[in-house]
Amino acid sequence: MRPRHDDPLIPEDVQARDLPSAARVELKTLSKDNADWVAKHLVMAGRLIDSDPELAHLHAMSASRRAGRVGVVRETLAITAYAIGDFALALRELRTYRRISGSNDQLPLMVDSERGVGRPDRALELGRSVDRTSLPADVQVSLAIAMSGARLDQGNPDAALAELEIPQLDPNRAFAYSADLFHAYAEVLEELGRSEEAARWRERAAAAEAAFDQADVEEHETVDIIEEDLGFGEDELADDDESDVPDESDVPDHSDESDDEDESDEPDHTDDATEESAASDDDDEEGEPDDGTVPTQG
Repeated sequence: MRPRHDDPLIPEDVQARDLPSAARVELKTLSKDNADWVAKHLVMAGRLIDSDPELAHLHAMSASRRAGRVGVVRETLAITAYAIGDFALALRELRTYRRISGSNDQLPLMVDSERGVGRPDRALELGRSVDRTSLPADVQVSLAIAMSGARLDQGNPDAALAELEIPQLDPNRAFAYSADLFHAYAEVLEELGRSEEAARWRERAAAAEAAFDQADVEEHETVDIIEEDLGFGEDELADDDESDVPDESDVPDHSDESDDEDESDEPDHTDDATEESAASDDDDEEGEPDDGTVPTQG
């Protein structure tokens, strides 16, 4: 397929097969040539998202022009838009992705994007619109962190701390998400003037990071799908009152309220391939839980 004049260049070594198989399956609705072209742009977006988010976004835009009805394409565009600070575009694309896929796995990013456009109240409503127990553990953690941030935006650090007091806040077990959760908890404790406790949780975050750094993880694998037996030694974690995290049944549930999500405004993408057209406007609120975490050795 001939590239458009405004498409970013794709290095010759990039192949469509470099895209994860699950994403390639979604592209089977496209013609072979178009699917390969879109796949290469998605590969480049993934490679550049951390080092050059602006260029990653251009690749995502190119993919979207050719495959506007494919969920993984709209998800990628949303993620790159968020990375460059275009939170309004990120929200529109995330809503479209959610509608196409029926998945709530990007709900935390939607909540954070609502914060980005200056709507913490709306962010909290959105976060409460889904039963958190239906979400994978890592998504629950990301959502708790985003909700805590919204509480801070409202100037309510006590409520922000409560949002983070979830079953996954366990200093004696390390998961891929533990360090982020511990850091967030430490930041709110610092905001509340509880500096000594904050320092202990930062130590725990560092211990969790070190544990995963030492784990045997392939470079191409994402940490959030790796399950390792990683324990904290007695010398790594302080034995204090805060180390006793309440059981799941004792943690307050903040997920009971419902939310009527407003209609989305989708960006106007021009499709070069005949098989693409604008995504439909009906919202699908159903999610696909998939919690595969395994406890570590204490």
